[in-house]
Amino acid sequence: MVTEFETKLLGVMMMIIMLGMGASLTLKDFMIALKRPVGIGIGVVTTYLLTPIVGFTLAHLVLLPNASQDASQWYAYAVGLILMACLPGGTTSNIFNYFSKGVLSLSLLMTIVSTLLAVVMVPLTLGFFSMGIDGNWKIPPENVAQVLFVLLVPTAIGMGLRKLNPNIGATLELLGGVLGVLVILFLMVSWVPRNWQLLLTTPWQVYFGSIGLGVFGFAVGYTFARLVRQDKRRARTIALETGIQNGPLGVLIVTLTFTGVQQQQVLLIPVLYSLFIMVSSTLATLWFRRISDREALSRDRAKVGMVKPA
Repeated sequence: MVTEFETKLLGVMMMIIMLGMGASLTLKDFMIALKRPVGIGIGVVTTYLLTPIVGFTLAHLVLLPNASQDASQWYAYAVGLILMACLPGGTTSNIFNYFSKGVLSLSLLMTIVSTLLAVVMVPLTLGFFSMGIDGNWKIPPENVAQVLFVLLVPTAIGMGLRKLNPNIGATLELLGGVLGVLVILFLMVSWVPRNWQLLLTTPWQVYFGSIGLGVFGFAVGYTFARLVRQDKRRARTIALETGIQNGPLGVLIVTLTFTGVQQQQVLLIPVLYSLFIMVSSTLATLWFRRISDREALSRDRAKVGMVKPA
């Protein structure tokens, strides 16, 4: 399903994106975000509690009822969906938050915090929410740590380069974002034609789970943020962070953990999720950006109204 070249390309892509993300960060960004740590705490709750609940619910309502047909296959689909729901936010969410005019410093900090916690939280949440599904679906923590270590090192290097030379940092930030989009588009163009027969025979329930995880994640993240009294702009930021999981990380973890037919079956939903989240995130970003522009216009008009004519 995913060739060795594509797996290596994903790894290189994520390293470059993390390098660019690190180059976009400064200590000042962290200090600003830490002045309102509630948003970060909300992000942790949505990432490692609410989103896994969404994945668990979709798996049990849409996928597992079909287990009487081919139990092992549907169990693997369910585990792939729950695994995606248990992953930290992806670096792609930072790009979409930038274009949606969200709170970028909050988005970046939420991504880094959830990624640092992933070594412990991904195996724990997957083990908890996959209980009752027959088979050995455990993710060894060292597999997660191995991937994250390779990703966090470029982040630290990017931050160091940004501090040494802001111009280099800005170039790396732009390069990381552009290259990330180009590689994802390349994988879509190369993967879809090669697997078109698989796509035609994939059950609709698998598509529903793959797309629904992101869409329901947006709704849950936004609703929860507003319930705990975050302003609308921060709520939209948290929504994108909640709905956009680190799909490439999921693919890499699956290829490290599972083998043979089981690997291919578990891998299907992370791959489909990574494809469709680009579409749903683009639509959400266009919608959020339109709202942000309207809010900015309203603020400008209010300021003009407050100025008394000479």
